[in-house]
Amino acid sequence: MATGVFIFLAVLVGLIIIAIFVTIGMYNSIVSLRNKVDNAWHQIDVQLRKRYDLIPNLVETVKGYAKHERETLESVINARKIGIDAQTVKEQAKAENMITGALKSLFALAENYPDLKADQHFLKLMDQLNGIESNIAYARQFYNDMVMKFNTKIQTFPGNIFAKIFNFTQKDYFEIEEPEARKPVEVKF
Repeated sequence: MATGVFIFLAVLVGLIIIAIFVTIGMYNSIVSLRNKVDNAWHQIDVQLRKRYDLIPNLVETVKGYAKHERETLESVINARKIGIDAQTVKEQAKAENMITGALKSLFALAENYPDLKADQHFLKLMDQLNGIESNIAYARQFYNDMVMKFNTKIQTFPGNIFAKIFNFTQKDYFEIEEPEARKPVEVKF
């Protein structure tokens, strides 16, 4: 009889130890993914800051050639300020839509000034901006991949149980609305 009780207690202790290790492992994996999401967001932020730092130089260069185009230049500066002040992923995405639109207007403006398009400083700034835009696109994709992994982990069993217990919540994707990109392609001959 004592042997049966001993075996039962040993099995019970073993199951408790396994449950503790499973709990620790699940908690740590969710925390690890959350930290990867946060790190990916900081990488986006680094690239956005580079762009924000570049925008005033770009505006000043264009301003020298297009003095009467004040409205376009102010919209770029205002969009930059909104981007810098954004606090959430959704606010940042909205600000990035504004910045993209404002920069497109600025580039369209540059098309009207051949001297500006030939200016070496302007061309250098444009090259830097193109590089930053590529880095932002990569960082945004990496962030969204990490968000997907995190959200999947806390929505599927048994992660969803641990997410509720430890109060983990879903993260927002960094989505940019680009209406032109979603329109059907128009082909003309």
